[in-house]
Amino acid sequence: MTTDAALIDAAWRAGMMPERQLTVSEWADAHRMLPATSAEPGRWRTDRAPYLRGIMDALSVGSPLERVVFVKGAQLGGTEAGLNWLGYIVHNAPGLALLVMPSLDMVRRNTRTRIDPMIEATPELRKRIAPARSRDSTNTAFAKAFPGGQIVMTGANSAAGLRSTPARFLFMDEVDAFPADADGEGDPVDLAMKRTATYRGRRKVLLVSTPTIKGESRIEAAFLESDQRRFFIPCPACGEFQTLEWGNIHWPQGRRREAYACCQHCGGVIEDEQKPELLARGEWRATAEGDGRTAGFHLSSLYSVFESFGEIAEWHGKVRKDPARLQVWVNTALGETWEDQGGEMIDPGGLLARREAFGDEVPADVVLLTAGVDVQADRIEAQVVGWGAGEQSFVLEHVIIWGDPSGPAIWEALDAFLLERRPHARAVPDMGLRAVCVDTGGLNTAMAYEFVRPRLRRRVWGIKGRGGQGVQAWPRAASKGKGGAPVFIVGVDALKDKIAARLPIAEPGPGAIRFAAGLGPEWFDQLTAEKVRTRYVNGRPVRSWEPKRSGIRNEALDCLVYASAALHGLRVQGLDLEREAQEISNVALKAAGRAAPAPAARPTRIKSKWMER
Repeated sequence: MTTDAALIDAAWRAGMMPERQLTVSEWADAHRMLPATSAEPGRWRTDRAPYLRGIMDALSVGSPLERVVFVKGAQLGGTEAGLNWLGYIVHNAPGLALLVMPSLDMVRRNTRTRIDPMIEATPELRKRIAPARSRDSTNTAFAKAFPGGQIVMTGANSAAGLRSTPARFLFMDEVDAFPADADGEGDPVDLAMKRTATYRGRRKVLLVSTPTIKGESRIEAAFLESDQRRFFIPCPACGEFQTLEWGNIHWPQGRRREAYACCQHCGGVIEDEQKPELLARGEWRATAEGDGRTAGFHLSSLYSVFESFGEIAEWHGKVRKDPARLQVWVNTALGETWEDQGGEMIDPGGLLARREAFGDEVPADVVLLTAGVDVQADRIEAQVVGWGAGEQSFVLEHVIIWGDPSGPAIWEALDAFLLERRPHARAVPDMGLRAVCVDTGGLNTAMAYEFVRPRLRRRVWGIKGRGGQGVQAWPRAASKGKGGAPVFIVGVDALKDKIAARLPIAEPGPGAIRFAAGLGPEWFDQLTAEKVRTRYVNGRPVRSWEPKRSGIRNEALDCLVYASAALHGLRVQGLDLEREAQEISNVALKAAGRAAPAPAARPTRIKSKWMER
């Protein structure tokens, strides 16, 4: 064969060869652009978070895996890895894709803050998806059409959205925040998985979440069915590979900010500045056999290049004595499930013995006051709770106003009670209620709405309690009640979990619940009137708070729940308890003729928005 003929033959053979499919990480490195609003705008670099490479590449069309499970802490880029996969689908593997988030509101926010900016910043996506501002109905907050496929986005709380679209690709983000049931039609994860049934053998499913409660966590259950991969990094001293574990994090006495990791093999020190190099040399290793179709990845925030060992250790130091806040740390820093204590019996007699004589003044450690109001058929009950640094709480008053809630007199008496100002133990102005939550879900809903509507400026909020998994303590936006009155849907189970976790704290301090001497034995019986029960519905554990026995009253618990909800509402509006505690302390010192201490210099901390959860 002549040289020319050989060249022609080689060219012909090369042209007949199928084009090598890019992996997801290769696509992201070649095409993904981060928008100007990102902390690190410009081209995506997987080398910044090399542990994401294995996760993304398992989603490539050339991978034999069908399901990828990512159990993670915060600041690790799980959602961004999923967005890279969606971009890869649009450009490199067109097909039908379904993105499921905990709620429709989260979908709208995610589209506005992540999906649309990604499309706008990435040329290969911008060429294939019509601009959101155009009149083209193929690009909406819930759907993005492109040649050969479409991304449909829905909330786990919408059964209609979950059952409407067959999909080859399925991305479920923050699955542990999904509700237990979607509009009465069953588990949203099961409903979404059914959309992929026709693509069995060719489908790809990604589940991402920080875990929640042991035995009830969806992401934990999926991970246990996988090959349970963990990320091993070498020791810079001895070279032995290991995982980063909290038990190997140490710090000098009293100086958590200087925390470091110790090698499990030689005891050598691993510093934060060594992370990038060690992560680049790290590798995922399976620690279980799995089912052959599911790859599971577990990663704690100890691996994050955007969060130091010292920051994680300092956070732990602040919350370690408060179970409610410690659970958040375990879930989001370690990426591990929390052993639930909510079902344990709490002795009302032991709580009764912890009552304190606060006197006629608001205790010195109280920063602000909230109230919870429960409406019954023949009375209204109201509870005043003080809040201090670290969410230490003080149940100060519980009153019962007898009367007919369908008439105005009892509501006028309630308003007079809520307007009272209370003297403070420090030399600061008398305190009024910062926020009030009034239950509107009882027999006198119309009167409750009529009461709260003109008092919104005083932060007298109408609420309705909703139990169940995935319902946040306080919503991001109000719903519309009768007559247009805003009503806030409050996650009562989440609030009861927090209260139950904190009731055993006997020592005053962060998270402790303290009780005024005027609260009687019946009040403590009502406070402990419920316990957690777990039932199995369609094979899944469903956890709920229920009365210990029929007919038992629980108004004390409900009012504390509502007062706690008011605090969460204030936090959504920007409340910082720690800052306000310092401000009150400064006012008291100034009144006493003493100078306030100079604030400690805070270290500069740069976080990457695109890596945030």
